[in-house]
Amino acid sequence: MRRARKSINQINVVPYIDVMLVLLVIFMVTAPLVNPGEIELPSVGSKLTAPAQPLEVTLRTDQTLLLLDRQAGGSATPVSRDELVARIRAKQTRIPDQPVVIAADKSARYEDVLAILDLLQRNGARKVGLLARPPGT
Repeated sequence: MRRARKSINQINVVPYIDVMLVLLVIFMVTAPLVNPGEIELPSVGSKLTAPAQPLEVTLRTDQTLLLLDRQAGGSATPVSRDELVARIRAKQTRIPDQPVVIAADKSARYEDVLAILDLLQRNGARKVGLLARPPGT
């Protein structure tokens, strides 16, 4: 007659403790050998440059375009599409990080706004975005 085996319901944790102690010793030995990376922080005396005022392209509902250069201090002048591209290209040649924003009337068609955006991007204008005003202004 054979006796039924009794199941063991205990976990032997001694091998796990041995592995943990070996890992702890490895990390304690290698930690002083690792050199941390250097971080270059900005100095206090460095001067900050003010961002350039964007060129503002206004699209009216009758598809006329106005260009406003706030840095020049002028008023919005009506321009054709070709003249708009030429003026923006000339300004960005002088000031490479010159941003351009497109402001459109509320009732202007979305396709017309995208056409102006596409025209500027195809002709090499950089930093082109859309201008949105908060409600009530």
